[in-house]
Amino acid sequence: MVAAGTAAILVVATVASLFMAWTIGAGSSGSTPFAPAVGARAISVMRAGFLVGILGFLGAVLQGANVADAVGTGLVGGIALSPTASTVLLLLAAGLVAIGIFTGYPIATAFTVTGAVVGVGLGLGGSPVWPKYAEIGALWILTPFVGGGIAYITARTLRHEAIPERYTVPILGGIVGLIVANVPFTLLGSGSGGGSIAATVATELPVSTAVGTGLVSVIVAGLVAGALVWDLGSGVDSAERHFLLALGGLVAFSAGGSQVGLAVGPLLAAFQGTTLPFSVSLLALLVFGGIGLLAGSWMGAPRMIKAIAQDYSSLGPRRSIAALIPSFAIAQTAVVFGIPVSFNEIIVSAVIGSGFAAGGGGVSAQKMGYTVLAWIGSLALALGAGYAVITAIELL
Repeated sequence: MVAAGTAAILVVATVASLFMAWTIGAGSSGSTPFAPAVGARAISVMRAGFLVGILGFLGAVLQGANVADAVGTGLVGGIALSPTASTVLLLLAAGLVAIGIFTGYPIATAFTVTGAVVGVGLGLGGSPVWPKYAEIGALWILTPFVGGGIAYITARTLRHEAIPERYTVPILGGIVGLIVANVPFTLLGSGSGGGSIAATVATELPVSTAVGTGLVSVIVAGLVAGALVWDLGSGVDSAERHFLLALGGLVAFSAGGSQVGLAVGPLLAAFQGTTLPFSVSLLALLVFGGIGLLAGSWMGAPRMIKAIAQDYSSLGPRRSIAALIPSFAIAQTAVVFGIPVSFNEIIVSAVIGSGFAAGGGGVSAQKMGYTVLAWIGSLALALGAGYAVITAIELL
């Protein structure tokens, strides 16, 4: 049987994980996906909060396995996080994110959780996993340049008078369709990370897997592009709003798939690090975390949605579309490789890029500066505090 003290710590770790999931839902995953759509007046703040909660829950269950496993077991080598260590880092990271929510500044959840996990793990005597850190650092550093650059180019293309929107919007929709056809889902495929729609359908076709995957991908892209061509027949403005809302939904789904791992990854490690008279599956933890995301989105997201949508840039539908396309692509890249990623960083970078396509678009340089400092500070503070706290506990 599990000792009473260990059982009590596991209960605290579970509560801390739920709180972490709530803060994520109220903050990054709950606020950023529909913020450009709210800024473009395509959807109300309250309706956006309601939809992002449901879509985030689905993304958590269907795409959360890779990041959860990476956060729980892939950031520090040579040790397994104990229930006590998991509790410490979850409470620390959730506290920092909660401060960001209530002050109105978007603290990057991925930075705080990653810093806390690494700090606590090193404090326990673990060894750095440099290849994983290089992978994570590359994505974090490249995100502002890649996401902002793609958003800038897309926004300039959509605004170009010589390129009719009846061509550009379906082409962009086809690109999104290609991505959707090839993103992994936990319930598809035989691997732990799942399989894509294209690869799964391809196995049933009388052709090679590579040819079948390509064929299915092209079909899905064509269907999405065709739907937008048909919608454009009713008017450009309505078609752009529909496309924008669909993109917001895809980003919300991706947010759940990426961000839930930040909350349940350490909890997964805690359960694996002790002997229980019953088993706790990763899927059950993803459902648990998804419920926390949903609750946080419904209860706390509107404040942060307003901060992102109104304080950073006044967006129109075209610039919002330009911001969400690279955001969706980067988020799915993070899901595929199991990299904890900040949705605040992804969306804000894309919003800035699309804003500069319109000559600056009301982007607040001061707000951006404070936000970047908050991101760097949260990473350093979480790492240092995690190391110090767990070291003190070990000494006691």
